[in-house]
Amino acid sequence: MIFQVGENYNGFKLLEEKEIKEMNSIGRIFEHEKSGAGLLYIQNDDDNKVFSITFRTPPTDSTGLPHILEHSVLCGSRKFPAKDPFVELAKGSLNTFLNAMTFSDKTMYPIASRNDKDFLNLMDVYLDAVFYPNIYEKPQILAQEGWHYELENLEEEIAYKGVVYNEMKGAFSSPEQVLFRKMQDSLFPDTTYKYDSGGDPEVIPDLTQEQFLSFHKKLYHPSNSYIYLYGNGDIMEHLRLMNEEYLDNFGKIQVDSEISLQEPYKEPKASTVEYSVSADESEDNKTFLSLNFVVGKATNPELHLAFDILTYLLLDTSAAPLKKALLEADLGKDVFGAYDHSILQPVLSVVVKNTNEEEKERFERIVFDTLQQLVKKGIDKKLIEAAINIHEFKLREADYGRYPKGLMYCMKSMESWLYNESPLLHLNYAATLEKIKTALTTNYFEKLIEKHLIKNQHRSLLIVKPKKGLAQEKEEEVKQKLSDYKEKLSKEDLQKLIENTEALKKYQEAPNDPEDLIKIPLISLEDIEAKAETIPLVEKTEENVPVLHHPMFTNEIAYINLLFDTTVVPQNLIPYISLLSFTLGKVSTEKYSYEDLSNEMNIYTGGIDFRADAYSLKDDDGTYFPKMIARSSALVKQIPKLFELLGEMIGKSKYDEVKRLKEIIREVKSRLEMNILQDGHIVAARRATSYFSPIGHYKEICTGIEFYQFIEELERNFDNKLQEIQSNLQKVASMIFNKNNLLVSVTIEEKDYEVYKQSFNSLMEYIKDETFEKHQYLFDYSIKNEGLLTSSKVQYVAKAYNFNKLGHNYTGHLQVLKTIVGLNYLWNKVRVTGGAYGAMAGFSRNGNLYFTSYRDPNLERTLKVYDEAYQYIQQFSADEREMTKYIIGTISKMDAPLTPFMKGQEATANYISKIEYEDLQNERDEVLKTKPEDIKSLSSLIKDVMNQNYLCVLGNEGKIKSNKEVFEHLVNVFK
Repeated sequence: MIFQVGENYNGFKLLEEKEIKEMNSIGRIFEHEKSGAGLLYIQNDDDNKVFSITFRTPPTDSTGLPHILEHSVLCGSRKFPAKDPFVELAKGSLNTFLNAMTFSDKTMYPIASRNDKDFLNLMDVYLDAVFYPNIYEKPQILAQEGWHYELENLEEEIAYKGVVYNEMKGAFSSPEQVLFRKMQDSLFPDTTYKYDSGGDPEVIPDLTQEQFLSFHKKLYHPSNSYIYLYGNGDIMEHLRLMNEEYLDNFGKIQVDSEISLQEPYKEPKASTVEYSVSADESEDNKTFLSLNFVVGKATNPELHLAFDILTYLLLDTSAAPLKKALLEADLGKDVFGAYDHSILQPVLSVVVKNTNEEEKERFERIVFDTLQQLVKKGIDKKLIEAAINIHEFKLREADYGRYPKGLMYCMKSMESWLYNESPLLHLNYAATLEKIKTALTTNYFEKLIEKHLIKNQHRSLLIVKPKKGLAQEKEEEVKQKLSDYKEKLSKEDLQKLIENTEALKKYQEAPNDPEDLIKIPLISLEDIEAKAETIPLVEKTEENVPVLHHPMFTNEIAYINLLFDTTVVPQNLIPYISLLSFTLGKVSTEKYSYEDLSNEMNIYTGGIDFRADAYSLKDDDGTYFPKMIARSSALVKQIPKLFELLGEMIGKSKYDEVKRLKEIIREVKSRLEMNILQDGHIVAARRATSYFSPIGHYKEICTGIEFYQFIEELERNFDNKLQEIQSNLQKVASMIFNKNNLLVSVTIEEKDYEVYKQSFNSLMEYIKDETFEKHQYLFDYSIKNEGLLTSSKVQYVAKAYNFNKLGHNYTGHLQVLKTIVGLNYLWNKVRVTGGAYGAMAGFSRNGNLYFTSYRDPNLERTLKVYDEAYQYIQQFSADEREMTKYIIGTISKMDAPLTPFMKGQEATANYISKIEYEDLQNERDEVLKTKPEDIKSLSSLIKDVMNQNYLCVLGNEGKIKSNKEVFEHLVNVFK
């Protein structure tokens, strides 16, 4: 339909209409005249529609009020009074995205779906949740999601419990998280940004019910809202729903949520914070040093984009001069940069990890000396070209993986809209990018460095240093505080706490009223496509190498994956396959220095990366196919250059650059440490799987704790092991990169395949044509059931085994069981009543099964929940509507929209694992036909798996040691 500026459409007045060529879209800005709500509508032909409602929510303390409220409003509302409509939607909608997010100054509620009816249903539930939540009638919601005192009897100690409380205990266990959370505090002492919107565990228990309700009453009003719609949906129907059902009930008001600017510092400031390391862990070389600069305002589109590129240029590539200078000075073992442009006053940070506090003066000196040299001598124009080109490629590709691109555009729009500027400011980026490209012939970036970094007094030096046993110390302080509190309470007060604890548990364990569940909208199974999606795959051969061609529209981009069989590598060298993947592209080749190689890659391609992985035969974890994968993308016209660069990396890399190898190994160790603390649930589940599964053990060697231990030893004994490292990298590379080991996957349009074909022989010139013996790997499965000790304040609890080994077979019903167990049993037992941030299950075709928890305050209790899961399944019952819900939720995950790159990857994985289209269709048919009795029949499978008692817990050393009888081995993760 044709819109007219100034006209009113279902209560919304159109203020502005503008073409967004960069997104092939039309942007329309509306205001709801009665309520004052703002709305941005991005119209295009994308069927993955996105809706979001955002509120400006600047915190006034660190109780985590915005974060707790974000959780809480989704716990039932006026029209949808069930206790957890969010989970019900996750169980039973075709959503492609469903979540809520708390930022430093805003709270966002986004959903996405490709199904029109489902999309409208999701909008309805979310709008009712934010405007009419049950928090006013049910104080149990704050107690559950935020915090509460827990006391079950008079003899027990009082404890703090709550989902967000435990989530943030987990967040504050990571030194990187401590660093990033304290950066804003060091720069904005007089504004909202000094507070932690997520919540500081030490402050969260100060939050009262009155503050909680008052915050919602004040800020969750349409006049303080920013509504976003994206895609090819029925805009008039969406506007009607919002107007008639919600916004028309409100009048326009003035909401005081303005975010004030921090006055610039007259001189830089420094601050120090501590983080905990375990009692057996060294404090040496464990400090973080961070220089943080306030850079203008987010509403300056040119500065905003330019500093995104500049951060990459200075700190993110192998050629990055500031990163290189800091590493060459041997200041620390890892260097990285961060540019936070999601706040009113963006911040650029330069971070050195694994250093010591006494290096702070040298750190500052090297940073500023390097910046001054860049201004004086000028930045290498090729480096500038590389940084601009890779950013432009990514902007135009708009591939955000499993995140809908419409959601990423929403976040980008908020970086101006929230601060009273046009939401289109950063979406119309082409003209801004052209201005920045003048840097190729001028001193553009040098001027930015001089003004915003060298001469900038509004900066801070933040020191984050380790302290042994700090976590234990804090725990003791909390225990003492609660003990003192208990002492002050009368018997009646204590009895009241016990009653409150019981009442909360009753509330949590009580089933939803069936009538409340029926109110949550549900599509029917008829709305679901019965056929599994077919991803095109044409088997071809070029230069005697098998090629899998996936012809589809890619917008002139070629996605090319080279997959090399790595069973040619002997067992003792498997960890070197993974180390090689981190090394390629980051060391020099015969033709290019590693800096030049980085520049060439960024100028001519969309990226090249390597990784070690393995694919299992569809129904057997003992038969698997280890691969070294080179993933790459480029514009079709740049395929010849892409192959030249790939060839140089694969066939001509130099492994004799001592300093560079040391830097790479240190960086790999640093990033693995971050991953262990951030993704502990995956780490624990992978480790547990390695106790019994051949493919699980292989992946553990390449990516898990075992690989971390390997890297840690190389880094610690680098000088003694140097020749061994160089020799083994060369040996492994020469074995792997052979024509006889190669399979190629190409995702490209049919019309462009000839370009690939004509160029392919140039790549073959770099690859040997030799035959190596292939190995059978025999792993040691004697080590199992470990407690992996860290200074974390929470646990990640995993249990796993292979059901095929116990005589059970894979069926599509297992995927429905995953939905039921994950979003019902584990959600209620581990998250709701247990207080963990999350819990999940995994069921693979090859028989591997795991349960794992995330940021969990418990250990034995969670293991007991896993062990008793079969009883829940045994007694499972569901009416037709409830069963439909679980099926829809399962299909939603199976049908997650894929980018062309992801489609090519998935088709290739199925090909290698010998998963035929018939297998996918059978699985889909089984999912769609799942009955309650099919679920009940799986109880024996779960019981048998849990009875094998293969478990791994990563987390708090005190908690694990106090439960040491559970484990066969206790392992200190960090030294």
